[in-house]
Parts: sequence; C-alpha cells; structure tokens
Amino acid sequence: MTTSVPQRYRWLLHVDLDQFQVAVERLRAPELVGVPVIVGGNGDPTEARKVVTCASYEARDVGVRAGMPLRAAHRKLPDAVYLPLDMSAYDAASADVMDVVRATGHPVEVWGWDEAYLGVSARGAEVDPFDDEAIVDLAERIRSEILDRCGLTSCVGISDNKQRAKMATGFAKRPPGGADGDADAPRVFVLDDRNWLDLMGDRPTRDLWSVGPKTASKLTAAGITTVTELIATPRDDLIAMFGPHQGNWLYVLCRGGGDSAITAEPWLARSHSKSRTFATDLSDVAEMRTAAGELLRELLDQVMAEDRMPFRVAVTVRTTTFYTRTKSRKLPAPSLDFAELESVVADLLARFDIDRPVRLLGVRLDLVTDDDPAAP
Repeated sequence: MTTSVPQRYRWLLHVDLDQFQVAVERLRAPELVGVPVIVGGNGDPTEARKVVTCASYEARDVGVRAGMPLRAAHRKLPDAVYLPLDMSAYDAASADVMDVVRATGHPVEVWGWDEAYLGVSARGAEVDPFDDEAIVDLAERIRSEILDRCGLTSCVGISDNKQRAKMATGFAKRPPGGADGDADAPRVFVLDDRNWLDLMGDRPTRDLWSVGPKTASKLTAAGITTVTELIATPRDDLIAMFGPHQGNWLYVLCRGGGDSAITAEPWLARSHSKSRTFATDLSDVAEMRTAAGELLRELLDQVMAEDRMPFRVAVTVRTTTFYTRTKSRKLPAPSLDFAELESVVADLLARFDIDRPVRLLGVRLDLVTDDDPAAP
C-alpha cells in the first residue's frame, strides 16, 4: 500500500528496535556484546559539541543517554567503547528491517531508522479478523522475522492509536519498576481502555507521550501530578492554562486517546535483500555458494520485475554461534548480469573466515535511485 491518504485503523502496532545503532555495531563485532558501547560523532569522546546518538543498556544503567554530550558520557563511563556513526550501515540495516515489516502486507508508516507503525484492520470494516490473540501473534511473528532475517531484537507496542501504542512499547521494554532491556520485559504489550487506568492512572503526567518537562512542571505547579489527577481536571481549566490546542490535546491524551491514522507514503526501496535460515547447518563451502546463488537469483528476479538496477552487492553470514558478519562490494558499474553478480557473491563469501557451521545466509542488492551518485 503506497497511498499518501491517511486511513484509520482498529489496531496500531509500534515496532521499536532495541539500542539500534549499538545492535548494528554488535552484529559486526560480537565481542562488543555485554560491553558498554556508546555511538556518536566520530567516536572521539573528547571532541567538543558532539552528542551520544545511541548507548547500550550497560551504558544507560550508569546514566548515559542519547543526546548527552559525548564529553559528559566519557566522564560517567571512561572505559566504554566509543564508536563513530556509520550512516550507511544503519541505513542498510533499517531498510532490511522495514522490508520485513512491509512484507506483512499491512500499511507502514516509518518514523526513523529504528521505529515504525503498522495499521491493522481498517476502521469501518465489517469484519475484524484480529482479536487479542491474533494481533499479539502477528506482533510476535514480526519480531521473530526481524531477528531471523536481520539479527536485531525489537519490541512491539499495541493499541488503538499511535500515542498509546508508543507508550505500550515502554511496557514492552521494561516491566513495572524495571529498566530498559530488562530480561523480564514482555517484548509485546497491549495497552488500551481495558488496562489504561490500572497501569497509567498513578503515573506522573511526564509518562504520557509528548508531555515534556516544561508541561509537566506547569501541571505540577497547578497541583496536577498524576494521570488520574489530569483526567479529573476540567477541559476548560486545561485550555486556560495551555491554550486551546495543547489544552484539548492533554484532555484527550490523558484518557488514552490519540491518532489512529497511518499514512503510508510512496516508497522506493534503496535495497532488496533475502536471507535463509537452514534446517540443517551448512559446513560445505560449495553448498554455501549454491545457496547464496539461489538467493541472488530470487533477488535479481525481483529487481528486474521492478525495472531497477543494483550497484552494490552484500553477503551476510551467521554461524551457529550467532556470530554475524556482512561484507559488501560496489560494482564497477550497475549491472543485471547474473554471472557477474554471482561471481561477486562467491568472492565475498570466500572472504569470510568461517570456522563454524553456518545457520543463515543473506544476500542484499543496493539499488540505483535518482539521487544516488551511482546512477548512470
């Protein structure tokens, strides 16, 4: 679905990738798993005016947060691993994830590298095939497919509007009283009218999505500290404090209301990828080459059907220990010649130091776009 006309949905799923940039770096360097990792700037924590883009949960546990100056993060955690931003790697990883999400067949609204909304069951439809069990099952299948194909973990918040789905993701990341990334977090969470007051009523107004510190401070000064107290505040009082736009919004937000529309913008993929997890792990290099060639053929058929042109080839290998590496090569010129592309795939595969059986192989073709310097 690629219409720019917004459609309202019964279910909104907010898919959020865990510590995204750090997770991408760990795919390339598994020795970083369990180590405090901070991504930002050029990786030099002493550089002025550079900020943290992403911090691992280990770094967050000691107070490092996205948006914090790198120098401040270094003072808190001088022994962390500091890495530079690798925009192309994050673009490619995000594109792979969004391919998985779009493959569900439901409209998708992307909000950044690491998050997107899905709309499920258009409002007004005579039959909604998704009850609670079915919608949770869909969310779990999305998470499983993202992990299997992309090697990235995620959580999914489910509700009837974007704002509440975003807050549901918070519960999916952490159990009550826990921290982000807590092992006891449910990973998929439904937040709607049935549990809204039980879970949110006693929480501070700052926990409402889009309520910033200034708004929360102004509410506190008026004696309004919890969501329940905000619900009890007359609409006219909120409008008097904040004006008609924000006052009305707070009145709706505290009751669990929000935007249930999805705008699936026209979208042109920058890459296509396919991966396969094998029922029996591969140990023979010839078998790996054959399997990679089959993935390439499937990809090339898809690319040709869309009248697109690849200019870069990438191969991903994941061993039985979940050690995952990707190697890529830009072609001398964009090409649709299978023999040429297969030769590149085989050469990339040969460059891996594979000392364990392989459980997954993936092939990606980066595609020429009008704004790409590789375009003919």
